[in-house]
Amino acid sequence: MLRHRGPDSAGEWSDDRVYIGHRRLSILDLSERGRQPMLSPDGAIVAAVNGEIYNYRELRAALGARRFRSDSDSEVLVHGYQDWGIQELLARIDGMYAFVIYDVRAGKLFLARDRVGIKPLYYGWCGGQFAWASELKALHKHFGSELSVDPTALYDFFTYLYVPSPKTLYSGIYKLEPAQLVELDLRDQAERRSRYWQLPEPGSLELDAARAKRELKERLARAVQAQLVSDVPVGFFLSAGVDSASVVAAAVDAGASPRTFCIGFDDDARSEIAGAAATAAFLGTQHHAEILDALGAEELHAMVRRLYDEPFASGSALPTYLISRVARRECTVALTGDGGDEVFGGYLRYKLYERILKARKLAGPGLARCVAALTSSIPRRRGTHLKSLARRLESAFVHEPLAVHTRLLSGMVREEKAAYREKWAIPADYDDYWAFRRYYRPELPPITQQQYLDFHTYLPDDILTKVDRASMAVALEVRVPLLDVKLVELMFALPEPVRLYGNQLKGLFKSAVGERLPSEVIRRGKTGFSVPMASWGKAYFGQQNSIQDRTLELLGLT
Repeated sequence: MLRHRGPDSAGEWSDDRVYIGHRRLSILDLSERGRQPMLSPDGAIVAAVNGEIYNYRELRAALGARRFRSDSDSEVLVHGYQDWGIQELLARIDGMYAFVIYDVRAGKLFLARDRVGIKPLYYGWCGGQFAWASELKALHKHFGSELSVDPTALYDFFTYLYVPSPKTLYSGIYKLEPAQLVELDLRDQAERRSRYWQLPEPGSLELDAARAKRELKERLARAVQAQLVSDVPVGFFLSAGVDSASVVAAAVDAGASPRTFCIGFDDDARSEIAGAAATAAFLGTQHHAEILDALGAEELHAMVRRLYDEPFASGSALPTYLISRVARRECTVALTGDGGDEVFGGYLRYKLYERILKARKLAGPGLARCVAALTSSIPRRRGTHLKSLARRLESAFVHEPLAVHTRLLSGMVREEKAAYREKWAIPADYDDYWAFRRYYRPELPPITQQQYLDFHTYLPDDILTKVDRASMAVALEVRVPLLDVKLVELMFALPEPVRLYGNQLKGLFKSAVGERLPSEVIRRGKTGFSVPMASWGKAYFGQQNSIQDRTLELLGLT
Protein backbone atom coordinates (compact mmCIF):
# COMPACT_ATOMS: atom_id res chain seq x y z
CA MET A 1 0.00 0.00 0.00
CA LEU A 2 2.98 2.35 0.51
CA ARG A 3 4.99 1.40 -2.57
CA HIS A 4 4.34 4.82 -4.14
CA ARG A 5 6.19 6.47 -1.24
CA GLY A 6 9.26 4.30 -1.72
CA PRO A 7 9.53 2.68 -5.15
CA ASP A 8 13.29 2.06 -5.05
CA SER A 9 13.44 -0.88 -2.66
CA ALA A 10 11.83 -2.56 0.35
CA GLY A 11 13.18 -3.92 3.60
CA GLU A 12 11.74 -5.72 6.61
CA TRP A 13 12.74 -7.10 9.98
CA SER A 14 10.86 -9.07 12.60
CA ASP A 15 11.12 -11.09 15.78
CA ASP A 16 8.39 -12.90 17.69
CA ARG A 17 6.84 -9.62 18.91
CA VAL A 18 7.47 -6.89 16.34
CA TYR A 19 7.44 -6.47 12.58
CA ILE A 20 9.00 -3.41 10.93
CA GLY A 21 8.67 -2.87 7.18
CA HIS A 22 10.06 -0.02 5.09
CA ARG A 23 9.65 1.28 1.54
CA ARG A 24 12.66 3.25 0.35
CA LEU A 25 12.90 6.39 -1.75
CA SER A 26 16.68 6.64 -2.15
CA ILE A 27 17.97 10.16 -1.46
CA LEU A 28 21.24 9.74 0.47
CA ASP A 29 23.61 6.77 0.03
CA LEU A 30 21.91 5.07 -2.90
CA SER A 31 23.76 1.80 -2.23
CA GLU A 32 22.36 -1.24 -0.44
CA ARG A 33 24.06 0.02 2.74
CA GLY A 34 21.34 2.64 2.99
CA ARG A 35 18.51 0.09 3.05
CA GLN A 36 16.16 0.14 6.03
CA PRO A 37 15.30 -0.96 8.67
CA MET A 38 18.69 -0.04 10.18
CA LEU A 39 20.17 -2.32 12.84
CA SER A 40 22.87 -1.76 15.41
CA PRO A 41 25.90 -4.09 15.01
CA ASP A 42 24.67 -6.27 17.87
CA GLY A 43 21.08 -6.33 16.57
CA ALA A 44 19.73 -4.82 19.79
CA ILE A 45 18.34 -1.66 18.16
CA VAL A 46 16.17 -1.53 15.04
CA ALA A 47 15.08 1.74 13.41
CA ALA A 48 13.11 2.89 10.38
CA VAL A 49 12.59 6.51 9.37
CA ASN A 50 10.60 8.42 6.78
CA GLY A 51 12.08 11.78 5.79
CA GLU A 52 15.45 13.45 6.21
CA ILE A 53 17.71 14.36 9.13
CA TYR A 54 19.47 17.47 7.90
CA ASN A 55 22.19 17.69 10.56
CA TYR A 56 23.21 14.04 10.24
CA ARG A 57 26.82 14.93 9.40
CA GLU A 58 27.27 16.84 12.66
CA LEU A 59 25.62 13.98 14.54
CA ARG A 60 27.88 11.42 12.85
CA ALA A 61 30.92 13.41 13.93
CA ALA A 62 29.66 13.58 17.52
CA LEU A 63 28.94 9.83 17.54
CA GLY A 64 32.24 8.78 15.96
CA ALA A 65 31.99 8.46 12.20
CA ARG A 66 34.03 5.23 12.06
CA ARG A 67 31.17 3.32 13.68
CA PHE A 68 28.92 3.91 10.67
CA ARG A 69 28.43 1.34 7.94
CA SER A 70 26.57 3.65 5.54
CA ASP A 71 26.50 7.26 4.42
CA SER A 72 22.77 7.46 5.10
CA ASP A 73 21.25 9.98 7.47
CA SER A 74 19.01 7.26 8.90
CA GLU A 75 21.80 5.39 10.68
CA VAL A 76 22.29 8.23 13.18
CA LEU A 77 19.04 7.14 14.84
CA VAL A 78 20.51 3.79 15.81
CA HIS A 79 23.79 5.05 17.26
CA GLY A 80 22.23 8.22 18.64
CA TYR A 81 19.67 6.24 20.61
CA GLN A 82 22.33 3.86 21.93
CA ASP A 83 24.64 6.66 23.10
CA TRP A 84 22.21 9.36 24.17
CA GLY A 85 18.82 7.78 24.81
CA ILE A 86 15.57 8.82 23.18
CA GLN A 87 15.16 12.26 24.81
CA GLU A 88 18.61 13.58 23.96
CA LEU A 89 18.39 12.09 20.48
CA LEU A 90 15.17 14.03 19.87
CA ALA A 91 16.73 17.19 21.26
CA ARG A 92 19.67 16.89 18.87
CA ILE A 93 18.16 15.85 15.53
CA ASP A 94 16.98 18.47 13.08
CA GLY A 95 14.88 17.61 10.06
CA MET A 96 11.56 16.33 8.80
CA TYR A 97 10.95 12.82 10.02
CA ALA A 98 8.64 10.20 11.41
CA PHE A 99 10.44 7.20 12.87
CA VAL A 100 10.17 4.06 14.93
CA ILE A 101 12.94 2.71 17.14
CA TYR A 102 12.68 -0.74 18.69
CA ASP A 103 14.87 -1.50 21.70
CA VAL A 104 14.84 -5.29 21.60
CA ARG A 105 16.39 -5.90 25.02
CA ALA A 106 14.29 -3.33 26.84
CA GLY A 107 11.16 -4.46 25.00
CA LYS A 108 10.23 -0.90 24.09
CA LEU A 109 8.97 0.81 20.95
CA PHE A 110 9.39 4.54 20.32
CA LEU A 111 7.40 6.45 17.69
CA ALA A 112 8.28 10.10 17.04
CA ARG A 113 7.32 12.84 14.61
CA ASP A 114 9.23 16.00 13.68
CA ARG A 115 8.63 19.26 15.50
CA VAL A 116 6.48 20.95 12.88
CA GLY A 117 4.61 17.91 11.55
CA ILE A 118 6.06 17.73 8.04
CA LYS A 119 6.14 13.94 7.86
CA PRO A 120 3.09 11.84 8.87
CA LEU A 121 2.66 8.89 11.20
CA TYR A 122 -0.59 7.04 11.99
CA TYR A 123 -0.88 4.52 14.79
CA GLY A 124 -3.30 2.75 17.07
CA TRP A 125 -4.73 -0.43 18.54
CA CYS A 126 -7.20 -2.76 16.85
CA GLY A 127 -7.99 -6.39 17.56
CA GLY A 128 -5.23 -6.63 20.17
CA GLN A 129 -2.53 -5.38 17.78
CA PHE A 130 -0.61 -2.12 17.85
CA ALA A 131 0.33 -0.89 14.37
CA TRP A 132 1.67 2.21 12.66
CA ALA A 133 2.18 3.47 9.11
CA SER A 134 2.95 6.58 7.06
CA GLU A 135 -0.54 6.65 5.56
CA LEU A 136 -3.94 5.64 6.84
CA LYS A 137 -4.57 3.38 3.84
CA ALA A 138 -1.99 0.89 5.08
CA LEU A 139 -3.69 0.50 8.46
CA HIS A 140 -7.07 0.24 6.76
CA LYS A 141 -5.70 -2.53 4.55
CA HIS A 142 -4.17 -4.33 7.54
CA PHE A 143 -7.16 -4.17 9.88
CA GLY A 144 -9.91 -4.17 7.25
CA SER A 145 -13.45 -4.50 8.52
CA GLU A 146 -12.28 -4.40 12.15
CA LEU A 147 -12.04 -0.61 11.80
CA SER A 148 -15.15 1.48 12.32
CA VAL A 149 -15.81 5.05 11.23
CA ASP A 150 -15.78 7.62 14.03
CA PRO A 151 -18.88 9.83 13.52
CA THR A 152 -17.30 12.70 15.44
CA ALA A 153 -14.51 12.73 12.85
CA LEU A 154 -17.07 13.27 10.10
CA TYR A 155 -18.75 15.96 12.17
CA ASP A 156 -15.41 17.67 12.81
CA PHE A 157 -14.65 17.68 9.10
CA PHE A 158 -17.48 20.13 8.48
CA THR A 159 -15.78 22.58 10.85
CA TYR A 160 -12.14 22.14 9.87
CA LEU A 161 -12.27 20.82 6.26
CA TYR A 162 -9.99 18.01 7.46
CA VAL A 163 -10.11 15.51 10.32
CA PRO A 164 -8.16 17.30 13.08
CA SER A 165 -5.29 15.64 14.94
CA PRO A 166 -5.08 13.42 16.82
CA LYS A 167 -8.25 11.94 15.32
CA THR A 168 -8.54 10.00 12.09
CA LEU A 169 -11.60 8.78 10.23
CA TYR A 170 -11.45 5.56 12.29
CA SER A 171 -12.02 4.96 15.98
CA GLY A 172 -8.87 3.88 17.80
CA ILE A 173 -6.49 5.03 15.08
CA TYR A 174 -4.66 8.33 15.60
CA LYS A 175 -2.38 10.82 13.95
CA LEU A 176 0.84 11.23 15.87
CA GLU A 177 0.95 14.96 16.53
CA PRO A 178 3.95 17.19 15.74
CA ALA A 179 6.79 17.02 18.27
CA GLN A 180 5.13 14.05 19.93
CA LEU A 181 6.75 10.87 21.22
CA VAL A 182 4.90 7.64 21.92
CA GLU A 183 6.64 5.04 24.07
CA LEU A 184 5.13 1.55 24.17
CA ASP A 185 6.35 -0.98 26.71
CA LEU A 186 5.74 -4.42 25.18
CA ARG A 187 5.91 -6.14 28.55
CA ASP A 188 2.75 -4.55 29.96
CA GLN A 189 1.46 -2.69 26.84
CA ALA A 190 1.70 0.61 28.74
CA GLU A 191 1.58 3.52 26.31
CA ARG A 192 2.95 6.95 27.17
CA ARG A 193 2.70 10.09 25.06
CA SER A 194 4.74 13.25 25.52
CA ARG A 195 5.79 16.40 23.66
CA TYR A 196 9.51 17.00 23.30
CA TRP A 197 9.40 20.55 21.83
CA GLN A 198 7.16 23.59 21.79
CA LEU A 199 7.17 27.10 20.35
CA PRO A 200 8.90 29.82 22.35
CA GLU A 201 6.63 32.26 24.13
CA PRO A 202 5.46 34.77 21.50
CA GLY A 203 7.07 38.17 21.97
CA SER A 204 9.71 36.87 24.38
CA LEU A 205 12.73 37.91 22.27
CA GLU A 206 13.71 41.57 22.41
CA LEU A 207 15.29 42.35 19.04
CA ASP A 208 14.91 45.51 17.01
CA ALA A 209 13.87 45.20 13.37
CA ALA A 210 17.40 45.67 11.97
CA ARG A 211 18.91 42.89 14.08
CA ALA A 212 15.89 40.63 13.53
CA LYS A 213 16.17 41.10 9.77
CA ARG A 214 19.86 40.12 9.78
CA GLU A 215 19.11 37.05 11.88
CA LEU A 216 16.21 36.05 9.63
CA LYS A 217 18.41 36.23 6.52
CA GLU A 218 21.15 34.17 8.13
CA ARG A 219 18.78 31.46 9.34
CA LEU A 220 17.01 31.28 5.98
CA ALA A 221 20.34 30.90 4.17
CA ARG A 222 21.46 28.13 6.54
CA ALA A 223 18.14 26.30 6.23
CA VAL A 224 18.18 26.28 2.43
CA GLN A 225 21.81 25.22 2.27
CA ALA A 226 21.21 22.34 4.70
CA GLN A 227 18.23 21.13 2.68
CA LEU A 228 20.11 21.13 -0.63
CA VAL A 229 22.04 18.04 0.50
CA SER A 230 21.09 15.12 -1.73
CA ASP A 231 22.58 12.36 -3.88
CA VAL A 232 19.76 12.80 -6.42
CA PRO A 233 18.58 15.82 -8.47
CA VAL A 234 16.93 18.67 -6.53
CA GLY A 235 14.32 21.08 -7.94
CA PHE A 236 12.13 23.91 -6.67
CA PHE A 237 8.45 24.78 -6.82
CA LEU A 238 8.21 28.39 -7.95
CA SER A 239 5.05 30.51 -7.91
CA ALA A 240 4.68 34.24 -8.48
CA GLY A 241 4.89 34.88 -4.73
CA VAL A 242 7.65 35.88 -2.35
CA ASP A 243 7.88 32.65 -0.31
CA SER A 244 9.05 30.27 -3.02
CA ALA A 245 11.10 33.03 -4.67
CA SER A 246 13.04 33.60 -1.44
CA VAL A 247 13.92 29.90 -1.24
CA VAL A 248 15.13 29.82 -4.85
CA ALA A 249 17.16 33.02 -4.35
CA ALA A 250 18.84 31.53 -1.26
CA ALA A 251 19.69 28.40 -3.25
CA VAL A 252 21.24 30.50 -6.04
CA ASP A 253 23.28 32.38 -3.44
CA ALA A 254 24.45 29.03 -2.04
CA GLY A 255 25.87 28.11 -5.46
CA ALA A 256 23.04 25.97 -6.80
CA SER A 257 21.79 26.09 -10.40
CA PRO A 258 18.11 25.54 -9.67
CA ARG A 259 15.55 23.83 -11.82
CA THR A 260 12.21 25.49 -11.09
CA PHE A 261 8.69 24.27 -11.80
CA CYS A 262 5.36 26.04 -12.04
CA ILE A 263 1.86 25.22 -13.19
CA GLY A 264 -0.84 27.64 -14.18
CA PHE A 265 -4.44 27.51 -15.28
CA ASP A 266 -6.45 28.49 -18.32
CA ASP A 267 -8.00 31.20 -16.17
CA ASP A 268 -5.62 34.17 -16.28
CA ALA A 269 -7.02 35.64 -13.07
CA ARG A 270 -5.85 32.55 -11.13
CA SER A 271 -2.68 31.70 -13.04
CA GLU A 272 0.81 32.54 -11.75
CA ILE A 273 2.64 31.49 -14.91
CA ALA A 274 3.75 34.97 -15.99
CA GLY A 275 4.89 36.08 -12.53
CA ALA A 276 6.83 32.86 -11.90
CA ALA A 277 8.52 33.10 -15.31
CA ALA A 278 9.63 36.67 -14.56
CA THR A 279 11.12 35.60 -11.21
CA ALA A 280 12.85 32.61 -12.83
CA ALA A 281 14.39 34.87 -15.47
CA PHE A 282 15.60 37.30 -12.79
CA LEU A 283 17.22 34.49 -10.77
CA GLY A 284 18.54 32.64 -13.80
CA THR A 285 16.89 29.27 -13.19
CA GLN A 286 16.14 26.43 -15.60
CA HIS A 287 12.40 26.99 -15.62
CA HIS A 288 9.61 24.60 -16.58
CA ALA A 289 5.95 25.59 -16.73
CA GLU A 290 2.73 23.88 -17.73
CA ILE A 291 -0.77 25.25 -18.17
CA LEU A 292 -3.69 23.13 -17.07
CA ASP A 293 -7.30 23.26 -18.15
CA ALA A 294 -10.37 21.94 -16.36
CA LEU A 295 -10.15 18.30 -15.33
CA GLY A 296 -13.01 15.81 -15.25
CA ALA A 297 -14.81 15.04 -12.02
CA GLU A 298 -13.88 11.38 -12.29
CA GLU A 299 -10.16 12.10 -11.99
CA LEU A 300 -10.68 14.44 -9.05
CA HIS A 301 -12.85 11.83 -7.37
CA ALA A 302 -10.11 9.24 -7.76
CA MET A 303 -7.47 11.63 -6.41
CA VAL A 304 -9.46 12.46 -3.27
CA ARG A 305 -9.92 8.79 -2.46
CA ARG A 306 -6.44 7.59 -3.36
CA LEU A 307 -4.32 10.29 -1.77
CA TYR A 308 -5.97 11.29 1.48
CA ASP A 309 -7.83 8.22 2.81
CA GLU A 310 -10.26 10.36 4.81
CA PRO A 311 -12.31 13.54 4.25
CA PHE A 312 -9.98 16.33 3.11
CA ALA A 313 -11.07 19.47 1.26
CA SER A 314 -8.00 21.55 0.43
CA GLY A 315 -8.57 23.52 -2.77
CA SER A 316 -4.86 23.32 -3.61
CA ALA A 317 -4.49 19.54 -3.25
CA LEU A 318 -4.97 18.84 -6.95
CA PRO A 319 -2.55 21.49 -8.30
CA THR A 320 0.02 20.39 -5.71
CA TYR A 321 -0.24 16.85 -7.05
CA LEU A 322 0.06 18.09 -10.62
CA ILE A 323 3.15 20.25 -10.01
CA SER A 324 4.70 17.31 -8.15
CA ARG A 325 4.10 15.13 -11.18
CA VAL A 326 5.75 17.71 -13.44
CA ALA A 327 8.79 18.09 -11.15
CA ARG A 328 9.22 14.33 -10.72
CA ARG A 329 10.13 13.96 -14.38
CA GLU A 330 13.47 15.59 -13.62
CA CYS A 331 13.95 15.54 -9.84
CA THR A 332 13.54 13.29 -6.81
CA VAL A 333 13.66 16.16 -4.28
CA ALA A 334 11.93 19.56 -4.44
CA LEU A 335 12.12 22.57 -2.12
CA THR A 336 9.03 24.75 -1.66
CA GLY A 337 7.93 27.95 0.05
CA ASP A 338 5.20 26.28 2.10
CA GLY A 339 4.79 27.55 5.65
CA GLY A 340 5.71 31.16 4.92
CA ASP A 341 2.26 32.57 5.62
CA GLU A 342 2.00 30.83 9.00
CA VAL A 343 5.54 31.68 10.12
CA PHE A 344 5.89 35.24 8.81
CA GLY A 345 2.24 36.28 9.07
CA GLY A 346 0.96 36.48 5.52
CA TYR A 347 -2.70 35.52 5.29
CA LEU A 348 -5.09 38.35 4.45
CA ARG A 349 -7.59 36.85 6.89
CA TYR A 350 -5.24 37.79 9.75
CA LYS A 351 -5.93 41.49 9.20
CA LEU A 352 -9.65 40.81 8.78
CA TYR A 353 -9.73 38.94 12.10
CA GLU A 354 -7.95 41.84 13.76
CA ARG A 355 -10.52 44.31 12.40
CA ILE A 356 -13.41 42.10 13.51
CA LEU A 357 -12.10 41.94 17.08
CA LYS A 358 -11.65 45.71 17.15
CA ALA A 359 -15.20 46.24 15.87
CA ARG A 360 -16.62 43.87 18.50
CA LYS A 361 -14.79 45.70 21.26
CA LEU A 362 -16.06 49.07 20.09
CA ALA A 363 -19.63 47.86 19.56
CA GLY A 364 -20.06 46.22 22.94
CA PRO A 365 -22.56 43.51 23.97
CA GLY A 366 -25.66 45.58 23.22
CA LEU A 367 -25.06 45.61 19.48
CA ALA A 368 -24.31 41.88 19.53
CA ARG A 369 -27.76 41.21 21.02
CA CYS A 370 -29.42 43.42 18.40
CA VAL A 371 -27.58 41.67 15.56
CA ALA A 372 -28.52 38.25 16.94
CA ALA A 373 -32.18 39.23 17.05
CA LEU A 374 -32.05 40.69 13.55
CA THR A 375 -30.27 37.78 11.88
CA SER A 376 -32.50 35.19 13.55
CA SER A 377 -35.41 36.60 11.55
CA ILE A 378 -33.65 36.55 8.16
CA PRO A 379 -34.61 33.63 5.85
CA ARG A 380 -31.68 31.25 5.37
CA ARG A 381 -32.43 29.93 1.90
CA ARG A 382 -29.29 28.93 -0.01
CA GLY A 383 -27.80 31.52 -2.28
CA THR A 384 -29.76 34.54 -0.98
CA HIS A 385 -28.03 37.86 -0.42
CA LEU A 386 -29.74 38.11 2.95
CA LYS A 387 -28.18 34.85 4.05
CA SER A 388 -24.75 36.12 3.09
CA LEU A 389 -25.37 39.33 5.00
CA ALA A 390 -26.57 37.41 8.05
CA ARG A 391 -23.42 35.27 8.06
CA ARG A 392 -21.20 38.33 7.91
CA LEU A 393 -23.02 40.13 10.70
CA GLU A 394 -23.01 37.06 12.93
CA SER A 395 -19.29 36.50 12.32
CA ALA A 396 -18.48 40.07 13.23
CA PHE A 397 -20.69 40.58 16.28
CA VAL A 398 -22.31 37.39 17.58
CA HIS A 399 -20.11 34.30 17.36
CA GLU A 400 -17.20 33.59 19.67
CA PRO A 401 -13.68 34.30 18.29
CA LEU A 402 -13.04 30.63 17.45
CA ALA A 403 -16.18 30.57 15.33
CA VAL A 404 -14.90 33.68 13.54
CA HIS A 405 -11.62 31.84 12.94
CA THR A 406 -13.59 28.88 11.59
CA ARG A 407 -15.57 31.07 9.20
CA LEU A 408 -12.42 32.75 7.91
CA LEU A 409 -11.12 29.27 7.04
CA SER A 410 -14.42 28.46 5.22
CA GLY A 411 -15.56 25.95 7.82
CA MET A 412 -19.07 25.60 9.21
CA VAL A 413 -19.88 27.02 12.63
CA ARG A 414 -21.86 25.09 15.21
CA GLU A 415 -25.19 26.73 14.35
CA GLU A 416 -24.97 25.42 10.78
CA LYS A 417 -24.38 21.79 11.81
CA ALA A 418 -27.56 20.88 13.70
CA ALA A 419 -28.64 18.37 11.05
CA TYR A 420 -25.32 16.55 11.27
CA ARG A 421 -25.40 16.44 15.08
CA GLU A 422 -28.77 14.74 14.84
CA LYS A 423 -27.77 12.45 11.97
CA TRP A 424 -24.63 11.14 13.70
CA ALA A 425 -25.91 11.33 17.31
CA ILE A 426 -23.27 13.84 18.38
CA PRO A 427 -23.70 14.82 22.06
CA ALA A 428 -25.41 18.17 22.59
CA ASP A 429 -22.48 19.47 24.67
CA TYR A 430 -19.84 18.51 22.06
CA ASP A 431 -17.26 21.30 21.57
CA ASP A 432 -17.21 22.01 17.83
CA TYR A 433 -13.97 23.99 18.18
CA TRP A 434 -12.02 21.63 20.46
CA ALA A 435 -8.99 21.36 18.14
CA PHE A 436 -8.69 25.12 17.90
CA ARG A 437 -9.42 25.68 21.58
CA ARG A 438 -6.34 23.72 22.65
CA TYR A 439 -4.14 26.42 21.11
CA TYR A 440 -6.31 29.50 21.54
CA ARG A 441 -4.38 32.23 23.35
CA PRO A 442 -6.75 35.22 23.75
CA GLU A 443 -4.10 37.19 25.63
CA LEU A 444 -1.91 37.36 22.51
CA PRO A 445 -2.26 40.14 19.91
CA PRO A 446 -4.93 39.21 17.30
CA ILE A 447 -2.61 38.38 14.40
CA THR A 448 -0.28 36.37 16.64
CA GLN A 449 -3.35 34.52 17.96
CA GLN A 450 -4.13 33.44 14.40
CA GLN A 451 -0.55 32.46 13.60
CA TYR A 452 -0.31 30.43 16.79
CA LEU A 453 -3.56 28.62 15.97
CA ASP A 454 -2.57 27.99 12.35
CA PHE A 455 0.87 26.68 13.25
CA HIS A 456 -0.58 24.00 15.51
CA THR A 457 -3.68 23.06 13.48
CA TYR A 458 -4.11 24.26 9.90
CA LEU A 459 -0.41 23.97 8.99
CA PRO A 460 0.19 20.30 9.93
CA ASP A 461 -3.34 18.98 9.29
CA ASP A 462 -4.05 20.81 6.03
CA ILE A 463 -1.03 22.39 4.34
CA LEU A 464 1.62 19.79 5.22
CA THR A 465 -0.77 16.85 4.82
CA LYS A 466 -1.68 18.13 1.36
CA VAL A 467 1.96 18.52 0.32
CA ASP A 468 3.14 15.18 1.69
CA ARG A 469 0.41 13.05 0.11
CA ALA A 470 0.40 14.86 -3.21
CA SER A 471 4.18 14.73 -3.62
CA MET A 472 4.77 11.24 -2.24
CA ALA A 473 2.07 9.90 -4.55
CA VAL A 474 4.64 10.35 -7.31
CA ALA A 475 7.66 9.53 -5.08
CA LEU A 476 8.86 13.13 -4.85
CA GLU A 477 10.38 14.24 -1.54
CA VAL A 478 9.35 17.82 -0.76
CA ARG A 479 11.36 19.87 1.72
CA VAL A 480 10.14 23.07 3.37
CA PRO A 481 13.04 25.32 4.46
CA LEU A 482 10.76 28.12 5.66
CA LEU A 483 9.73 25.70 8.42
CA ASP A 484 13.29 25.23 9.63
CA VAL A 485 13.01 25.04 13.41
CA LYS A 486 15.55 27.79 14.13
CA LEU A 487 13.72 30.10 11.73
CA VAL A 488 10.33 29.22 13.25
CA GLU A 489 11.62 29.81 16.78
CA LEU A 490 13.01 33.21 15.83
CA MET A 491 9.83 34.44 14.17
CA PHE A 492 7.42 33.36 16.91
CA ALA A 493 9.66 34.77 19.64
CA LEU A 494 9.67 38.23 18.04
CA PRO A 495 7.13 40.84 19.15
CA GLU A 496 4.29 41.25 16.67
CA PRO A 497 5.26 44.83 15.67
CA VAL A 498 8.72 43.56 14.63
CA ARG A 499 7.35 40.54 12.77
CA LEU A 500 4.85 42.77 10.98
CA TYR A 501 7.47 45.44 10.31
CA GLY A 502 5.89 48.60 8.89
CA ASN A 503 2.47 47.30 9.99
CA GLN A 504 2.48 45.01 6.95
CA LEU A 505 1.70 41.33 6.69
CA LYS A 506 5.07 39.57 6.30
CA GLY A 507 6.66 42.98 6.84
CA LEU A 508 9.96 41.79 8.34
CA PHE A 509 10.29 38.90 5.91
CA LYS A 510 9.64 41.06 2.86
CA SER A 511 12.10 43.64 4.11
CA ALA A 512 14.74 40.93 4.63
CA VAL A 513 14.41 39.26 1.23
CA GLY A 514 13.40 42.38 -0.70
CA GLU A 515 17.00 43.29 -1.42
CA ARG A 516 17.41 40.04 -3.34
CA LEU A 517 14.15 39.89 -5.34
CA PRO A 518 12.41 42.05 -7.93
CA SER A 519 10.23 44.75 -6.38
CA GLU A 520 7.13 43.45 -8.18
CA VAL A 521 7.48 40.11 -6.33
CA ILE A 522 7.48 41.92 -3.00
CA ARG A 523 4.53 44.12 -3.94
CA ARG A 524 2.43 41.46 -5.66
CA GLY A 525 -0.80 40.60 -3.88
CA LYS A 526 -1.50 37.09 -2.63
CA THR A 527 -3.14 34.79 -5.19
CA GLY A 528 -3.30 31.40 -3.48
CA PHE A 529 -2.46 28.06 -5.06
CA SER A 530 -5.85 26.59 -5.83
CA VAL A 531 -7.86 25.60 -8.87
CA PRO A 532 -10.05 28.35 -10.41
CA MET A 533 -13.31 27.20 -8.87
CA ALA A 534 -15.29 30.06 -10.37
CA SER A 535 -14.63 28.83 -13.91
CA TRP A 536 -13.99 25.10 -13.31
CA GLY A 537 -15.79 24.16 -10.16
CA LYS A 538 -19.49 24.62 -10.78
CA ALA A 539 -19.62 21.70 -13.16
CA TYR A 540 -18.04 19.51 -10.52
CA PHE A 541 -19.17 20.77 -7.12
CA GLY A 542 -22.52 22.10 -8.30
CA GLN A 543 -24.26 25.13 -6.88
CA GLN A 544 -26.27 23.38 -4.18
CA ASN A 545 -23.54 21.40 -2.39
CA SER A 546 -20.93 22.69 0.01
CA ILE A 547 -17.38 21.44 -0.47
CA GLN A 548 -17.87 19.43 2.74
CA ASP A 549 -20.99 17.68 1.40
CA ARG A 550 -19.37 16.93 -1.95
CA THR A 551 -16.21 15.50 -0.37
CA LEU A 552 -18.22 13.06 1.74
CA GLU A 553 -20.17 12.05 -1.36
CA LEU A 554 -16.92 11.28 -3.15
CA LEU A 555 -15.75 9.13 -0.27
CA GLY A 556 -19.05 7.28 -0.03
CA LEU A 557 -19.61 8.53 3.52
CA THR A 558 -22.97 10.28 3.14
